[in-house]
Amino acid sequence: MPFLINVHGTGGGRGRTFPIGISQLFEAYRGQPQLTSGSDYYLGDLTVTNVTDLYVSNAFLAAVHDAHQPPMSLEFEAGNGDYGQDLSTLYPPEAIELKTRLCVAQGNRLLNLYLFAGGYNPPLAEPVGDGNDRIAFTGERHGFAAPVDPEGRLNPTYAAARRALHAVRGVADLLADSDEEDDGLALGFVPDHYLTEYHHPASASRAAQVADLERFRGMGPRDVLARALLLAGYSFPAVDLQSPLPADTPPVIALASAATLGPKVQQRLVEHLRGGGRLLLHGVLPERDHDGTRCTLLADALGLTVTGRVDDGPQSFPSVVGQRWAAGRAEVRVGYAQRLAGATAEPVLVEVGSGEPCAVEVAVGAGRALVIAADVPCDLDFWRAAVARLGVRQRLAADADGPGLVLTSTVDPVGQRLLHLVNVAPSAVTLALAWQGVPVLAGRRLRVPARTGLILPYGIRVGDATLVETTCELVSRDGNTVLLRPTQGDDEVVLATDRPITASRGSVHGTQGRVTVRLSGGPDDDPVRITVA
Repeated sequence: MPFLINVHGTGGGRGRTFPIGISQLFEAYRGQPQLTSGSDYYLGDLTVTNVTDLYVSNAFLAAVHDAHQPPMSLEFEAGNGDYGQDLSTLYPPEAIELKTRLCVAQGNRLLNLYLFAGGYNPPLAEPVGDGNDRIAFTGERHGFAAPVDPEGRLNPTYAAARRALHAVRGVADLLADSDEEDDGLALGFVPDHYLTEYHHPASASRAAQVADLERFRGMGPRDVLARALLLAGYSFPAVDLQSPLPADTPPVIALASAATLGPKVQQRLVEHLRGGGRLLLHGVLPERDHDGTRCTLLADALGLTVTGRVDDGPQSFPSVVGQRWAAGRAEVRVGYAQRLAGATAEPVLVEVGSGEPCAVEVAVGAGRALVIAADVPCDLDFWRAAVARLGVRQRLAADADGPGLVLTSTVDPVGQRLLHLVNVAPSAVTLALAWQGVPVLAGRRLRVPARTGLILPYGIRVGDATLVETTCELVSRDGNTVLLRPTQGDDEVVLATDRPITASRGSVHGTQGRVTVRLSGGPDDDPVRITVA
């Protein structure tokens, strides 16, 4: 019988503190047979504000699991958020659909909707004098925010949950044996950066250290490092930097860096660089161990020293401007800029007031590092250029007309792939996709409505044929027959086969082993049945 550990840590609609729960618990279950952890997520709605929180929380949780500990969510928020029965909160119904689509795209194998249905709390067999003498503290009823309330009535989140679970069920057999792919980039996870829940109230130095960690750790200052990477279209796992790096660690590590970083982690990053790896460091240059001892192993290897720092204030408006490949962009305001010096450092950003660099590129052995010591804005083009300097290339790229789209893909052991698109923006996004530089669907533009998502099959076996690409979502497969749900109103399905193809509607066109089924005539999402004869 497997034992499951419920990891808490979200609050106020955010997941910035969720890794505190991981840091407190992971050593109890990591690598232990028949024992694993699952998330306890209460994020409310999913928007550009917190979509990165969910993505990074999933990644950090997976980083301390082994291959026999699949990701899962043991408390997956499913209701409308009116937990206090005061109508101070009502989440949009589509929140559960967005969160479901993102979690399954990241490999979650189990989502326990909490609560899915409400009920009644019976009286205790023996009164205890606690005010209600019932088995719970919510009164006679519980789960009044659930999709199905205690009386069996459905609230608007029920239909959204149904849509999401139907979409997942159509590809369940593929998801069960698939893993998320990445772009050769991993986000560094330092569990000790989250040992901040308690500190001595009389220690000013410890309070300052905690404040520094809370500002810079995890997703980076203003959460921009992780948010920019995700909304720029990159997929990335996390890697636990306090343990030996796995053999399959991506070549580029992005780390949100505070002033505190332990010597073993610093040395591990130095070895990664000297071995030909690359490092994107965003925050401030590490300068001490967790006990306050000076530790500059990484800075010394980079050949960098800190010459000063400017912070914003009532009469201080620090700004930075680009150099070399970052030149040509407007000067931008920042909340702080740490000035850096190094004999071989190549300036990328300079602090306007002093003219000194606050972002530099440095070669270390066979590797290369990009250090950005200022809280620059979430300029997606800047961050794309930054990771491109370190050799990162998107496998799945989107030419989108606006931000808010999360892209990733999953693949099974035989190469069957699903393309996951999740639009958390409040408006529709249109885009053209490319896989490894090759246009998907001949470069046609797709429309993903506001706050919805798509799971598109890409190279899926259907009997003796291959479903090469399509604008439709998969409803089911059974032998030589596939059922697909149109998503665009003018849809197409491309198959590779020499066998005859029949479709329940639409037109079928075939040449030289490639068959296209075209479905036109307006927004009709009734499934189409395609059979390989």
